[in-house]
Amino acid sequence: MLYWVGFVGFALAILISVSLHEAGHMLTAKAFGMKVSRYFVGFGPTVFSFRRGETEYGLKWIPLGGFCKIVGMTPQDDDVEPEDQPRAMWRFPVWKRTIVMSAGSITHFLLAIVAMWFAAVFIGLPNPNIPQTVAEQRNAQPMVYVGPCVQISLSENPCTVGQNGDVQSPAAAAGLKSNDVITKVGDTPIANYGQLTDVIRATEPGPTVFEYTRAGQPGRTTVNLIAAQRPPLDNPKGPVTQVAVAGVSWTTTEPGLVTYSPGDAFGATADYTGTIVEGTFAAMKRIPEKVPALWHSITGDERDPDTPISVLGASKLGGEAIAAGLPQVFLMIFISLNMFIGIFNLLPLLPLDGGHIAIAWYERARSWLYARLRKPDPGRVDYFKLMPLTYAVILIGGAFTLLTITADVVNPISIFSR
Repeated sequence: MLYWVGFVGFALAILISVSLHEAGHMLTAKAFGMKVSRYFVGFGPTVFSFRRGETEYGLKWIPLGGFCKIVGMTPQDDDVEPEDQPRAMWRFPVWKRTIVMSAGSITHFLLAIVAMWFAAVFIGLPNPNIPQTVAEQRNAQPMVYVGPCVQISLSENPCTVGQNGDVQSPAAAAGLKSNDVITKVGDTPIANYGQLTDVIRATEPGPTVFEYTRAGQPGRTTVNLIAAQRPPLDNPKGPVTQVAVAGVSWTTTEPGLVTYSPGDAFGATADYTGTIVEGTFAAMKRIPEKVPALWHSITGDERDPDTPISVLGASKLGGEAIAAGLPQVFLMIFISLNMFIGIFNLLPLLPLDGGHIAIAWYERARSWLYARLRKPDPGRVDYFKLMPLTYAVILIGGAFTLLTITADVVNPISIFSR
């Protein structure tokens, strides 16, 4: 039951955010004097509608977004009534059109930022002191988690001593405990976790002296290192080789989430916004290389948890988060998705809002240049000439959306696999 509450709740939250996106266009257009003839939530057949002033508002049957109709978005629009020509959007200054077209993305950014501030105060934001990347983890303090079991050959099956070649953790057998800080392996002093793993892997299997501190007190024990099959530390899918292992992994006593006072939450929100934006651009760069992985996940391969997801997949994750009692995961997915939509929508491609903004500024720059060259103003861009490119973007975007939805149905990502 909680799963479906989370699923529907997340889908509804995204529908509301997209509807607010269109409301951002509408309100700024009206504020500048442009005419907005229609504002609808959803697509397809109309459930109901009503008119207030010059705008028709309504709800449609298919709850997959919304739209608003601003009269005369391009000079080629042929449905502008003669009396509305002075209020056609394309006649307004470029800075006003830029504000109107970017208002949708700004709405997504505001929703994400408000949600981040709420999380910072009431739930917690990810602790900035915890390493987020392999490189950061390698430079972290060599505090270890000591598991009870070690797999000689890596497997997706749970590690069980006495089954599938799994054995007791050498570190546990030697008396090491979780949260111990390793200070020396053999004759080599240890400064960070990366050095710890490198030294262990480079050591011959067999008895090796480990020095450590526990609750501030020094200790010493002998760990019987064993040989096991492992991929490179910085490439979990890389080639497997035989190395020495101790049965330890990196850990920290830092809390995973940190809450802030309402005032301090503003600074934490600003810092985390930068992290989310950086991660969003990195994820967008990886999209082309993730397409083959998406396709293979449909045809039977294991789903890569870093592949893109659709709104359906995000709603499934939201349902899992609520069912598992993890509202912070629900909120973080909502924040990330809104930030992604906001940034993606500003890409300079038609029919995205960023495409309209790019054309408006291109026209402005071209007019300025022609004026300096004492040439006649070349006028407005002919959108009809850009239709082939627009259709190509729509086709590619539609195919990619269909691919992600199919993958989310056939082989969905789970929050427990991330």
